[in-house]
Amino acid sequence: MPTLVAGRRGMTLVELLVALVLLGIVSAGIYRVLVNNQRIYQAQTQRIDLQQNVRAAMNILPAEFRELAATEGDILAMGANSITIRAMRQLAIACAAPVLGLPAAAIMIRTQPFFSTRDFVVGDRIFVYYEGDQATRNDDSWVPGTITAIANGDCPGGAVGDGRLVTATLTFGTVTAPNGTVLNQFNQTGRIQSGAPIRGWEPVTYRLQQAADANWYIYLIDASGTQPLIGPVLPNGFQMAFFDSTNTATNNPALVASIQIMVQGHTLQPIRQMDGTLGQPVDSMQTRVALRNNRRF
Repeated sequence: MPTLVAGRRGMTLVELLVALVLLGIVSAGIYRVLVNNQRIYQAQTQRIDLQQNVRAAMNILPAEFRELAATEGDILAMGANSITIRAMRQLAIACAAPVLGLPAAAIMIRTQPFFSTRDFVVGDRIFVYYEGDQATRNDDSWVPGTITAIANGDCPGGAVGDGRLVTATLTFGTVTAPNGTVLNQFNQTGRIQSGAPIRGWEPVTYRLQQAADANWYIYLIDASGTQPLIGPVLPNGFQMAFFDSTNTATNNPALVASIQIMVQGHTLQPIRQMDGTLGQPVDSMQTRVALRNNRRF
């Protein structure tokens, strides 16, 4: 008696088409999820960069401006979207009273403590604290100078190599105190004491400027060159207003007591908005900074 063997039935054309349709639907869904995830990631990255840029401006600019003493000429030029200042960069302490009486003075300074992102170099501009008559505070001021030479040295009574001999051309003269008093500085030994602070500074400009990519940035201009620091921002995305001690707007650099800063940035690339259109979101921050040696408002 013959044996019946059950054979395998192959997939029909209809079943194959159904499988392909289902595979296409699933693949399209997976692709859409991946695209949406990529779009969300890009949008969040752009927004994070935007917020970090604006916050960076609110950290860098106030930190620079708080060091300024407008009555001592630290604001060299100012405008609505540009400012040039004496930016303080070093702080050192003299460990011996310099011998004065000549245009150039050799000042021994301590290697520690020394506060700066870099050491003094030849050509740096400095301010040396002028004690003057020790019996009165009415002549205390700062003597400007320029470093012409630097050598290793030893502080009196200290360890070997714990000092640096900085030779600087100092410019003594008359200065006007914040209260209007004219102070006389004399190039005489004993007028600058051991322990006198020495401040190093450089001229720095912060300015709104358009770059080659057609975007606007807040530029930093110093001895190292010109470079974009913060951005991109709106074409009017960096604005400053200047106020005196009576909270009145002023355009006189010597009377500035506080500076109002406003920064408006936007994302570098367009991102998908909630309504489905492409756009560049904008974020902004505003603050006000009181300057050093000025009465607060």
